[in-house]
Amino acid sequence: MTGHAIVLVGTTKGAFVLRPDASRTEVNIDGPHFAGDEVYSMALDTRAGRQRILAGRLSMHFGPGIAWSDDLGANWIDPPEGAIAFPPDTDAALQRVWQIEPAGDGEPDVIYAGVEPAALFRSTDAGESFDLVRGLWDHPHRPLWNPGGGGLCLHTIVRDHADPQTVWTAISSGGVYRTTDGGETWEARNRGIRTPFAPDPEPPEYGQCVHKMARHPGRPERLYLQHHWGTYRSDDRGDTWVSVGESMPADAPPVGSEPRPFGFPIVVHPHDPDTVYVIPLSSDMHRWTVDGRCRVFRSRDGGDTWEGLSDGLPQEHAYLTVLRDAFCADPLEPAGLWFGTRTGDVFASADEGDTWQSVARHLPPVVCVKAYAL
Repeated sequence: MTGHAIVLVGTTKGAFVLRPDASRTEVNIDGPHFAGDEVYSMALDTRAGRQRILAGRLSMHFGPGIAWSDDLGANWIDPPEGAIAFPPDTDAALQRVWQIEPAGDGEPDVIYAGVEPAALFRSTDAGESFDLVRGLWDHPHRPLWNPGGGGLCLHTIVRDHADPQTVWTAISSGGVYRTTDGGETWEARNRGIRTPFAPDPEPPEYGQCVHKMARHPGRPERLYLQHHWGTYRSDDRGDTWVSVGESMPADAPPVGSEPRPFGFPIVVHPHDPDTVYVIPLSSDMHRWTVDGRCRVFRSRDGGDTWEGLSDGLPQEHAYLTVLRDAFCADPLEPAGLWFGTRTGDVFASADEGDTWQSVARHLPPVVCVKAYAL
């Protein structure tokens, strides 16, 4: 795909819009938008002739909500009611919007939102109002889900580009749930994911601490998953999962652990379903890059083998943390990669990870990075 990239960066104190040049080496930074607000989710909707940016922001004064801009951030509509809220009969209060995901071209006005406490919302008016997806909210597992370290949140929404009735969600710490009937019914899909902390050697049906999930639009049966205890791949639409973390190089996983790296994000190459990227961290206790070296690990064979990518990234005293939604790929050719850190740095690669450069420094802690083509 040709064109220019646009990169949306959400931080704990506002949002920024990055406009790279054609080479993706020079970047113009616009912002902060929503200065002082937490912005944990952003998305760009280019369907039906729109160029609408949506932002899930949390104001310390007005609470959580979803705002939108139809001119790429020059002006914002920020409804006082927030555009999204739990119905009164649920006895639940919205705490944060963790994910915003436009549906496919066949549903040009549908947008999904994942929130905390863990629930899925659906909009049919391009994000101006949202309704609770009752099928997941009323699932018998929901009262049994327990919060992870970041809370009880629905943080990932993965859709099937060919089948709008099929949607996967990932919940911390509920696990993976899939619907094939547009949200009326949901099934847990966690078979094969190991939980070494559990007394039963068989993985539980639910209660999995999934950190992030991704898939390639051209191969709907192939999904990837970063779990609290490893990296996984599914070749049957999530029915079963196999570990692909054992093949990670010995210096990537946490010291003294089995070779199943801890980390948050996982990114699939936009043009190749066999190419996937992760950023391992030292452990679930320290949660920073291994040995103070910032490296992105890439597999070109679906996770069977991995290589560390570090050219242009800091390799000494770089104790960086990259969160679940702070790493992404743009759809240009060659694909670009973008990630942000909790120390406010944004790094980019214009050659699919072979080389990297710093494109932003000293931002507030970065929690969300999303890249698109215009």
